[in-house]
Order: sequence, then C-alpha cells, then structure tokens
Amino acid sequence: MKRREFITLLGGAAAGWPLAARAQQAAMPVIGFLRSTSIERAAQLVAAFRQGLKESGYIEGQNVAIEYRSAEGQYDRLPALAEDLVRRQVAVIVATGGDAPALAAKAATSTIPIVFTGEDPIRAGLVASLSHPGGNLTGVNLLTSETGSKRLGLLRELVPKAATIAVLINPKTPGVERHLPDVQSAARSLGLQIRALNVTNESEIDAAFGALARERPDALLVNPDPFMNSRREQVVTLADHYRLPALYEWREFVEAGGLMSYGPSHTEPYRLIGTYTGRILKGAKPAELPVIQSTRFELVINRIASSEIMLTNQYFAPRLALA
Repeated sequence: MKRREFITLLGGAAAGWPLAARAQQAAMPVIGFLRSTSIERAAQLVAAFRQGLKESGYIEGQNVAIEYRSAEGQYDRLPALAEDLVRRQVAVIVATGGDAPALAAKAATSTIPIVFTGEDPIRAGLVASLSHPGGNLTGVNLLTSETGSKRLGLLRELVPKAATIAVLINPKTPGVERHLPDVQSAARSLGLQIRALNVTNESEIDAAFGALARERPDALLVNPDPFMNSRREQVVTLADHYRLPALYEWREFVEAGGLMSYGPSHTEPYRLIGTYTGRILKGAKPAELPVIQSTRFELVINRIASSEIMLTNQYFAPRLALA
C-alpha cells in the first residue's frame, strides 16, 4: 500500500469514529423518570431503581440513559413534565411518588409504556385489574391506604390511654380522600377521636404543630404522602420538640430521629419497578405484566426516641416501644 493511500484510509476511519459513537448514543434507550418530589431527597430510592435495572441488564450511562423530572412537591407541574417526556420520545416513563405522577403520565400518552409505584391503582383509575392491567401501565401497588387502620392500632398499643389522635394530612395528594375515612372508621372502632390537620407547605406544618401544642392530643399519625416524606426532618423535629408520640409510614422518618414507622418496604418496590422497566425495554408489554403487590412490611422503632418519650409521657406503653 502506498503512503498516500494509507493516510487516506486512516483519515476516513478516524472521521467515522465520532459518527459511530453518535449513532450508538442515539440508539441507547432513554427512560423518563417522573417524580412528585425531589429526586435528590429520594437518592436511596433511585439507587434501588438502578439496582433493578442492573439486574435486568441495564446500567445508566452504558446502555441506557435516564431523563429525570421532578415536580418538587408542586403537583400541578406534573402534567407539563409528563408531556415534556412524551415530546422527547422516551422509551418508558417511570412514575413515582404517589398516584399523581402516574395519572399525569397516563393523561399524556396512551402508547409509551408507564411503570408506576401507586397506592391504589384500581381505585385511582390507573389499571383495569392487578392481574391484567391492560393498556400501557403496570407497576407496584404499595398498599399504603390499607395500612392506615393498622398504624392506628399500633398507636393505640403505643399509647393505650389515648383518647385523641391527631392526623397530619396533605389535602392536595391525589387519593387522600380515601385515606382519612379509613382512619376515621378504624378510630371509631377503637373509641378514639380524630383531629385532622391539613398541611401543604413548610409554614403550614409549623402552624399545625403550633395548634397541636395548644390542643395537646395524645399521639400523632402522619398520613403517607411524598410531600410529607420530603419534609420528614421538619416533622420529626417538631414532634420531638413537643414530645408527641408519632407514627409514620416510611422508615426514613425513624432514620431521621422519629419514634416509629410501619409500612411497606420503601426501597424494594423501586427495585421491582427497575426490573419491570428492564423487561419492557427488552420487549415485554405492560398490559401483560401484573401489578406487583407489596408483601414486605416493616415495623421500625427508634429505641432512643422511645426511651425519651417514656420519660415525659405518662400514657406511653413501654412494652411495645422496647419490644
């Protein structure tokens, strides 16, 4: 081969490399990750989702890309964020943080597969049935609404002489109208009074605890809600300040210093939707993937917090707290 011919061939190959790299990048599937609250505040959950993807053969940045979108607690932003992901023609939309992101995604597209974490997907209108979802949605049912009465029963064991239970609730959360009646029904069966306080932002959380300081209920139940979870340090700090026995759904509250939590594992559902997303990227149809029911529930107790409240609350039940 002549020197001039060799240089020409080498130059042509070099010019082709960036084109090949761009083609490979363009062929990489893109996942749209839509969340109602902060992505940064959900780092542990996102890590569990990536783990599920990895188990299905997908690693972010290597053979799959992820576009993250967060409403930062402003639920009215979700429709526009979902529509943006549809315009970007993502391969799958992963909707997390309550039913609201999944509802927004469903309204935005009937063709792009959607994988969700939901609280009651049938009642929310996300799927026709759990075993045969139909349409373009599937995911994990967290069963949070079904555990409200159980959490109230645990509070009664925790504070056996309690007469009034305060409930912190976000009225803007889709599906919340189902939660409070369930808790109120359970309260009547236990002979308890419920005092519901609505909170939608940080200042209203402060105001709610100010009201609780004046009214002095016997215990506090924090309703499951992505916004409330994003403000867990604030809620836990105020409950501790007023020495109010409080029960939460997610263990993150206990890790932040809260007293006790009971609910489904928070990370396992995200790993599962990661594996479902991987299966869909490989060709599986959402309509043929049954909605997974949460089966792993956790009762988490903060021994330090329980010991401190025992010293200041005459109604506190040490048997349950130190079990």
